[in-house]
Amino acid sequence: MIRLSRTVLPHALEETLDRRTQRLERDRADGTVARRRWKDARDLRGLLRVELCRFAAGLDRCMYCGENVGTDVDHFDPVTRNPLRAFDWTNHLLACSRCNSEAKGFAFPCGPGGEALLIDPTVDDPYDHLRLNLSIGDYQGRTERGEVTIDVLRLNRAELVRGRSFAFVRAKSMLRDIDRQVQQGAVARAEAVMLALKEQPFADVLQAMLKVRHLPGVQVVLEDSEVIRALEIIADSGG
Repeated sequence: MIRLSRTVLPHALEETLDRRTQRLERDRADGTVARRRWKDARDLRGLLRVELCRFAAGLDRCMYCGENVGTDVDHFDPVTRNPLRAFDWTNHLLACSRCNSEAKGFAFPCGPGGEALLIDPTVDDPYDHLRLNLSIGDYQGRTERGEVTIDVLRLNRAELVRGRSFAFVRAKSMLRDIDRQVQQGAVARAEAVMLALKEQPFADVLQAMLKVRHLPGVQVVLEDSEVIRALEIIADSGG
């Protein structure tokens, strides 16, 4: 999971969402009614998915696991709990069915003061709450919110851990290629590899590598100076 910057909706779409929220409020809709109206708004859901894809990582990846293509518009705060947020743009995230239906479902753990314990990647920086073990591919919680998020979203399910460990190997290979191309003056080729790397599944792996590149002893993890030099190139280009 990585930090994402939510985009501003087109004015017409924003007005449509506002009108639907006003109707829910006017009708004092409960979770059942709000869910039915959301389900009936098929075309609107399609438009929202397009907008979510604009700021999703890679090729429209799930904003939770980062592996699968996001197929669902998930309500971060479930409609069953908060019906008036059914058409709230700030409550929508792009998710795959594994994370949305099979893992998270209607879960929304809260702290004693009612604050959300799940990480919202459009509001929070997941790095503040989650530590990724690059060589193994598993997550550890830095905070209670991190631990809850790992548990609810099942971020350490076997296929994700294995996928992240493979993504780390792939990223190092591509980073070495970037460094080699730059050293040879083949800037266009280096940029092409860089773009391909950024579009790979598990964007959290590359982001974690960028975060730790200056830490003492990091060369033991990243293995060689070529990888670190290439990470600096990516960081200088905007990450």
